[in-house]
Amino acid sequence: MSHRATGRRFRRSLPAVAGMAVVTLLTGALAPAAAHTTHHHEHHRHHPRPSMTERVDELMSHMSLQDKLGQMVQITREAASPAEVAELRIGSVLSGGGSAPSPNTPEAWADMYDRYQNAALDTPLGIPILYGVDAVHGHNNVRGATIFPHNIGLGATRNPELVRRIGAATAEEVAATGIDWTFSPCLCVARDDRWGRTYESFGETPELATAMSSEITGYQGPTLGGDPTSIMATAKHYVGDGGTTGGIDQGNTQLSEQELRRIHLQPFREAIERDVGSVMVSYSSWNGDKLHEHEYLINDVLKGELGFDGIVLSDYNAIHQLDGNDSTLTAAEVRRSVNAGLDMIMLSKDHEKFLNHLRQEVDSGRISMRRINDATRRVLTKKFELRLFEHPYAQRDLLSTVGSTEHRELARQAVRESQVLLKNEGVLPLSSGTDKLFVAGSNADDIGNQSGGWTISWQGSSGDITEGTTILEGIREVSGSSVTYNRHGDGINGSYDAAIAVVGEKPYAEYQGDRPNGLELSQEDLSTIAKLRSAGVPVIVVLASGRPMDIASEVGNWDALLASWLPGTQGGGVADVLFGEYNPTGKLPMSWMRSFEQQPINQGDGKDPLYPYGYGLSYRD
Repeated sequence: MSHRATGRRFRRSLPAVAGMAVVTLLTGALAPAAAHTTHHHEHHRHHPRPSMTERVDELMSHMSLQDKLGQMVQITREAASPAEVAELRIGSVLSGGGSAPSPNTPEAWADMYDRYQNAALDTPLGIPILYGVDAVHGHNNVRGATIFPHNIGLGATRNPELVRRIGAATAEEVAATGIDWTFSPCLCVARDDRWGRTYESFGETPELATAMSSEITGYQGPTLGGDPTSIMATAKHYVGDGGTTGGIDQGNTQLSEQELRRIHLQPFREAIERDVGSVMVSYSSWNGDKLHEHEYLINDVLKGELGFDGIVLSDYNAIHQLDGNDSTLTAAEVRRSVNAGLDMIMLSKDHEKFLNHLRQEVDSGRISMRRINDATRRVLTKKFELRLFEHPYAQRDLLSTVGSTEHRELARQAVRESQVLLKNEGVLPLSSGTDKLFVAGSNADDIGNQSGGWTISWQGSSGDITEGTTILEGIREVSGSSVTYNRHGDGINGSYDAAIAVVGEKPYAEYQGDRPNGLELSQEDLSTIAKLRSAGVPVIVVLASGRPMDIASEVGNWDALLASWLPGTQGGGVADVLFGEYNPTGKLPMSWMRSFEQQPINQGDGKDPLYPYGYGLSYRD
């Protein structure tokens, strides 16, 4: 991207109480304290810059047990002030979905980040924090940021280079606000459309998720910390979360090890080849055993067989579930998760209780110092690679990239490429400047609905929640002709050349989006389409949804069907396809059910889909 060469904001001065280790690490020297003050320049002439391992070793030699244990905690910003983070030597802070400063502006995010970083630096060892966010389709917690299509739409593009560029653009916007770490990409292989996280998946095949791991390279750059806008990526959720029985979020994946490896492990193998900085473990279970205490899959497979040397991160409060009681954190849960290979534990609260339990488990010998040192080393290594010791503050010179014209145009291109034309009875493309159009539907003029979950808040919400172009606004911009809009289809008559119904789902995230009982359109949407059909004009249905919907009984009455997925803030990309400004090229990343009873349905399972995996028409077909 254009700003990749821009430098990080430099740290102005060392904290007054900074110890020898910080000076050593910032200068890249390894001189003893007495010699350092007198012969600083002479030392640089005779000693090469220390290796990353030497820098970590040097810092760890100055750390107390409390310092090390603190590095293993990630706490929500609501639960710990900057002063408390510093006092407890906490290693990382996060903003979960919807956790934003007030006002929710890029500048306020940068200010908040710098307050936490200043507090962390003003400690005896001056170890900076890592700050993480769920930037899963752009810097989506920040109002005004560019919101890209959710992963299911990106999977439809079949364009790994586009996805890499989206990662790079997102990294610019994230780095501008100071944030170092995104909990993305989701490399789950979604095998059941009933699952509430289906739209976070690139598709139903391991090959598609593996190809789209190019987003990691976009986030991190060629090497983590190698350029100013590099942020740490997270491959999630390890492993098998898209294959739970019944599509139940946080459920049980019942597969042989051979099938788990064939379907769900492959994208993580590729992520590690791309040097992904962190891996987040899944809430789910494998054959009844919770992943967060699965020593074989974490220690033996992930760290051992696959050679992952980054940070293994828990999901949000996930270790609370290990004893079956979400409300109470026990010493056994701490012991089992840390010994299984978790390096950092993400918590909404209970951080002091966690630290007390962890200290007691170490003191008793139930958790070894070798395990603590390994976890601490992994966390510190990433902080060094990200150059946080040298450049810890927000890059305010990049704030202009947040929601920039360049990034919004990239998002619009992603929307264009993600559209999948499923049916066309000669009505598309529409004629720009001549057709008299009627537009209706619950998702036609709603930036929140078309962006989906994980937008400004965790669940997302309907309405004018951020800046952008709705699909209706895009149609009006591109059409160049008369466009009448009524959400419910009232006022339609036979004088229109065509009617467009933009329908689908309302926002949801995670388990709140599980749909065990059906995926049909709402009665409101069906009523709207019926009104348009009654006028006797061609009806084009644009489906804005996070997964295939159960439409087989209805689609025969429609003249065209366009799967738009969850396009984000640039609805003009949908209009570009409707009017032939862009010839549709998207291909289905999921098999489209003929009936809800077919769930789960996937390529190669012998079931007869309405539209097969890989299907997609163009105007040249």
